[in-house]
Amino acid sequence: MTYIAKPAFHHPSLQKNALGFTRRDYEGKVSTLCAGCGHDSISAAIVQACFEIDLEPHRLAKLSGIGCSSKTPDYFLGASHGFNTVHGRMPSVLTGANLANRELIYLGVSGDGDSASIGLGQFAHVMRRGVNMTYIVENNGVYGLTKGQFSATADKGSKSKKGVVNSDAGIDMVALALQLGASFVARSFSGDKDQLAPLIKAALTHKGAAFIDVLSPCIAFNNHKGSTKSFDWVREHNEAVNRLDVLLGRLPVTTQYEPGELVEVQQHDGSLLMLRKVAADYDPTDRVRAMSYLQERQAAGEIVTGLLYVDPDADDLHDALGTVHRPLNQLSDRELTPGAAALAGINAALR
Repeated sequence: MTYIAKPAFHHPSLQKNALGFTRRDYEGKVSTLCAGCGHDSISAAIVQACFEIDLEPHRLAKLSGIGCSSKTPDYFLGASHGFNTVHGRMPSVLTGANLANRELIYLGVSGDGDSASIGLGQFAHVMRRGVNMTYIVENNGVYGLTKGQFSATADKGSKSKKGVVNSDAGIDMVALALQLGASFVARSFSGDKDQLAPLIKAALTHKGAAFIDVLSPCIAFNNHKGSTKSFDWVREHNEAVNRLDVLLGRLPVTTQYEPGELVEVQQHDGSLLMLRKVAADYDPTDRVRAMSYLQERQAAGEIVTGLLYVDPDADDLHDALGTVHRPLNQLSDRELTPGAAALAGINAALR
């Protein structure tokens, strides 16, 4: 049914953002995922985030790999650029596109199989290189397209739908992202849109490698008793470290969050991250403390969600390589091919 587009009719009273777009303008085709799939909730959060930050749909480039999660870009921002790569190779394709055209905003959508197994090496390098992108893993702990085998993120001791116990240690994508140098690291739950949508807004406006691990229960194969990726398990073991809002520009600061210390983090584009601390001793700008806190709460049987780490002064791959500020498709032939003398100078510098 992915060939079926949603009706183009727009009710005249639909809310519009500063660009004159409605939420419907950020939607895609009809989803073919199982009814109740957490991935559809993530798509809805992406739609809400892009609408609220007044993003022009054509400025977004969405890329994915293979799997249930990698089908979802077809279900949001139908007017944006899109490319579905091969299994596990989304990060390298996105890196190339980013280097060729830095004016676009890059969103990579992947799954726990796509990123933590066949694509683990690709994930590692896109994080350590600081590619300016938002990387979302829709994490359900199983291979949904091939009928529910454990993925690399399945927790040791969790049970499959058929009662098989996983004997392998699970890969923690958040811990990996922190260790590899990502400058924005978060975890959320597909069933908590109030937390997830602001995290996506913040990630899209962040400069550098922004990673969000979203626990997204598989309604068909991993939502039963004994699963540590089910809706009930995640709700019962969720430990939120902060509540987040994003302010674009310099508007008056207001909040409806619970009492606690208010932390302001200004990003490179001038937007403000407003964090209400729920965990009183948590500092989202301390990478080492974030890694320790994850281990502490994991030992206590809790799943930590929220903005876990952010570096507001992060560089990206363009800064490291010293690339030109104009996209390659805007450069002339003379600029792209400066001649034999320039090439000889480059070769001489590398000897």
